[in-house]
Amino acid sequence: MVLVYFSRMVPVTVKRVAIAPIAFIAIAGCAGKPATTTTTVAEEGFNIVRVESNLEAKQASTQPLSLAPTEVATILRGLRAWEQRNILHRLVSGEAPRTRAFRDDEITFLAPAIARALAQAGPFDRVYFHLSHATESGEEETTTGWLYVRDPLLYLVLSEVHDRHAPGPDISRYDRRMPDIPAQSGSFNVTFEPEQYLDKVVSKGGFLSADQREELRIRYRDVLPEVPPHPLGNANKE
Repeated sequence: MVLVYFSRMVPVTVKRVAIAPIAFIAIAGCAGKPATTTTTVAEEGFNIVRVESNLEAKQASTQPLSLAPTEVATILRGLRAWEQRNILHRLVSGEAPRTRAFRDDEITFLAPAIARALAQAGPFDRVYFHLSHATESGEEETTTGWLYVRDPLLYLVLSEVHDRHAPGPDISRYDRRMPDIPAQSGSFNVTFEPEQYLDKVVSKGGFLSADQREELRIRYRDVLPEVPPHPLGNANKE
């Protein structure tokens, strides 16, 4: 009887031991994935501002943060962007002119929404924005990026600035030899003016990747007392 009892108990014990590690791995795998949350703050046509989890954050940000819409507008108005030209292009045409990264109508939409989003954002969130409209020629023009604050710096990342392309997928923008790589002419440079308030610009994005990301680190608290506020009219009255 002892032998029969023992032989029946062994499979039960083995099953319990084998199942336990699998269950542990499954639970650990679920726990290891950070939760992704998204909250839309403003949406107007194809323009959107939202608070989302900053999955790239390695340390906490200074958020929630209180900034007036006019203060956000002042910072946005100082951003400049221009086409990235190669040596031959610069020899023929010179340096590309610097233009404002955000026009007045874009700032009118963005500034109040970003101010509200920063007040709602947590220390591991970022404020995402996307602007899109049709041009007179029927193209789509888009500007996309996100920002967060880690005192004393405001981190503002731009992945496209007034980028014009077909409303749908535009194969003409890609290198025919390497279809997954966009044409180099789409690259851009960015800065903040007055430049004494710019800590640095960090270019990100993988090698041979379409994912260009220009990260501006701005000493925003030094900007606000020195630069005249950008008026918004009725746009900042909620």
